[in-house]
Amino acid sequence: MLRVGVVGVGMMGQHHARVYSELAREGKVELVGVADADFERAKEIARRFDTIPYADYRELAKEKLDAVSVAVPTSLHRDVALEFINEGTSVLVEKPIADTIENAKAIITAAEEAGVTLMVGHIERFNPAVLRLKELISGGELGEMVTISAKRVGPMAARIRDVGIIIDLGVHDIDVISYLFSEPVRTVYARAGNVVHPAGVEDHALITLGFEEGTGIVETNWLTPHKTRTLTVVGTAGIAYLDYIDQTLRLYNSDWVKEAKIQRREPLRNELEHFIECVEKREKPIVDGEAGLHALRVALLAQESARTGEVMGVKA
Repeated sequence: MLRVGVVGVGMMGQHHARVYSELAREGKVELVGVADADFERAKEIARRFDTIPYADYRELAKEKLDAVSVAVPTSLHRDVALEFINEGTSVLVEKPIADTIENAKAIITAAEEAGVTLMVGHIERFNPAVLRLKELISGGELGEMVTISAKRVGPMAARIRDVGIIIDLGVHDIDVISYLFSEPVRTVYARAGNVVHPAGVEDHALITLGFEEGTGIVETNWLTPHKTRTLTVVGTAGIAYLDYIDQTLRLYNSDWVKEAKIQRREPLRNELEHFIECVEKREKPIVDGEAGLHALRVALLAQESARTGEVMGVKA
């Protein structure tokens, strides 16, 4: 049975702890502990999920875990991930993989050298509706892909951010659209700005992604009073409308309209089960370090494009 832990039990990390505790009750893992710089928060989550709180993640790293979820602010991903990797622990780091390309590469290199599993928490890859859409695209249901457009908008969440909207939210759909096109992004152009955030922290953006034969569009903001998470795929043989939240998928062509059958399930549960399986079997995760690095690179170039007004080429 794998020994697991969570570092950072804020908005997202608490759910990692919850799912691990569910897996622990099923005898699949042992939740050894949770760590947070806010020790009162760590104690609260530890009580809720019957585990041990730590104020310092370095103390948790000494417990010789098999796997850990890192859900701290993006600027801390490198330091926390490396602490556990150096202890021989496999790491799932929440998206984005890091705050800079250099830090992302440092995490990837360290994991490779240590021989541990590295996975990046791009949770929408594990949304049942996205998985079903990928199957339909691969099966030719929509013909050749022409455009994929995403809308990820909503009110400002009550949590501290050290990144803007492109890195925090836009990176989700950058990754998903690249996954659905089955190729890396070639070019990126973006417009962005800040309405309620300070200068340098964009809170709305429109991103255009160029592929060899198609185009991706991402609209994202922290300004819309209601949350929307949708994806539209236009192909030469039809169109598909996906709702991330409701996990629904509707397809249209010139002859019919149909709803895809989807077994609804919590994406985070799917993600953590996949992570645990990869650690146990020493297999490559669906979203490995290189996939996380690509999404980060595109997001950073989108920010640069928004500053300069230029179309940016995406190089490996």
